[in-house]
Amino acid sequence: ESSVNNPIFEQTSYHSRLKIFNKKGFDVANIKIWYPNNNLVSIKNFSAQTYNLDAAGNIIVTKVDKAAIFDKKINNRWSERVFVFPDIKEGSVIEYKYRMEGVTEVTWRFQRDIPVRLSRFVMDFPRELIMRVTPFYSLPVLRYNDEKALRNYTTYTMENIPALEEESYMTNRQDYIQRLETRLVALEFPNRPRRDLSFTWPSVVKKLLDDEDFGKQLKKNLPRTIDLDKALANVNDPYLKMQIIHRYVKDNMVWDKYDNIWAAEGVRAAWKSKKGTSGEINLILINLLRDADLKTVPLLVSTREHGRINTMMPGYEQFNKVLAYVTIGDKNYVLDAVDKATPPELVPLDFMVSEGLLIKRPDNYDWGWITIWNDGARFQQDVFLNAEILPSGKMQGVATVTSAGYKKLEIQDEAKEGNENLQKLLIGNTPVLVDSFSIKNVGNDSLPVVQTFKFTALVSSSGDYNYFSLNYFTGFEKNPFIKEERKTDIFFGAKQEYKFNSIVFLPEGYTMRELPKNIKLIMPDTSIVFKRISAFDNDMLSVTTSISFTKPFYPQEDYEALRDYYKKMAAMLDQKFVYIKKKN
Repeated sequence: ESSVNNPIFEQTSYHSRLKIFNKKGFDVANIKIWYPNNNLVSIKNFSAQTYNLDAAGNIIVTKVDKAAIFDKKINNRWSERVFVFPDIKEGSVIEYKYRMEGVTEVTWRFQRDIPVRLSRFVMDFPRELIMRVTPFYSLPVLRYNDEKALRNYTTYTMENIPALEEESYMTNRQDYIQRLETRLVALEFPNRPRRDLSFTWPSVVKKLLDDEDFGKQLKKNLPRTIDLDKALANVNDPYLKMQIIHRYVKDNMVWDKYDNIWAAEGVRAAWKSKKGTSGEINLILINLLRDADLKTVPLLVSTREHGRINTMMPGYEQFNKVLAYVTIGDKNYVLDAVDKATPPELVPLDFMVSEGLLIKRPDNYDWGWITIWNDGARFQQDVFLNAEILPSGKMQGVATVTSAGYKKLEIQDEAKEGNENLQKLLIGNTPVLVDSFSIKNVGNDSLPVVQTFKFTALVSSSGDYNYFSLNYFTGFEKNPFIKEERKTDIFFGAKQEYKFNSIVFLPEGYTMRELPKNIKLIMPDTSIVFKRISAFDNDMLSVTTSISFTKPFYPQEDYEALRDYYKKMAAMLDQKFVYIKKKN
């Protein structure tokens, strides 16, 4: 439950009570509360306790010891209060309360990752305060308005809220949580003109560029480094310059795991220590690119986890990351020096098909919105199988999996955990044995990653018929869209191109019973095209399959069409190839 009571400034009181049913819920007893690190915001009236029942059924209350409550400064802008509930066991109830003073905006989330029995948000403020409430919910909400004297009083209540389930290819969780957002937008006192408090985007940009932790950090002359100067010596090609600087910052700066848009400790201090937030690291990148005479401006963005930007509600708190936006000729590049894997020619996948605020000319507060998109970037993977079926009923062969674009980044990420993880990714739930595994070009920005290995698969039999599948190592072995209904949009991230080529030699004396028909399956809106061509000659079966996705995003209302298409496509990929003995 939350209440907002603001005669002079806003106060928000929080009261949470949770029941832990089993050991899987123990993690909810570890609490972190983030709050702005300034003199205007403070946490008051804090209390927390655990409730348990003893053998006789009596309630035992164990308060959180004050010595176990820590206020940790993250940087000059943010701190967090950290505490752990004591005496946690199955059946425990935990409760905590506090009041946040000085907060001017509140987002109330009715929904969580666990089921919620009751969530209530109470707004109680003078009529002179004009509040904007923006709802983002589809579940039933009981709203109650009451005027008490000269105050506005409104409650929003939601009951029996299901947990937000994880669905395949969600954009992010924050966009779908049942919630409402509040903002103080104006003051309206009797016999006085109305005073609007809401920001405009130009005023937000001006404030950012005047800020000591952002705009002033764009004009710092960072100390020169001998090794970077040496790498840039005699380099005139702008793209190569950008590539060298981007790689240098990625290799020499350590991210402290905090995302923000600020250089709260200053870019010079972060450059000296070689460690910082994503804001400090990418503002360093922008400084160095500008020093090399590359046209570079800040691009303010929000990560998927942080949530989608609402361009109709000005405010810098919507951004949690700044990137470098570089223009070379007629091409633009989006660079993130915290992302160690993504090369300059690819937009970091976390920001594809999202909005970004581009600060074009810091000197006069020019700005503009762009949709971050690279039409040529995509997931690309080719699979080539060269196999033979032995008289014993086993298929043996060699597979080559070539991955480029975002698919390459996905493979490289798994490669960090070792070959065992890569083999799990390749095999999935398919009954296939893999050995002699090798991989090359990991970490090479210009070449695709190539995985080569031997594999063995069983061939099934029924009477005179023998049959096998060729849906191996494709990534489409399991259909992710089998649920009848879906609650969220579908986001693949980028365009996709897949090719699967197979050559299979049958045992001597055998032939194909029937060759599957060549087929072309097209999504109703033509955004997905599936093609398969088969041929058989001289004991050799060849099958070529391609799948092309030209759309990265499907709204929830298009789910039925996508689900039906995937069902048909899965049937085509899983189709069995049947062979029999030749007739004399």
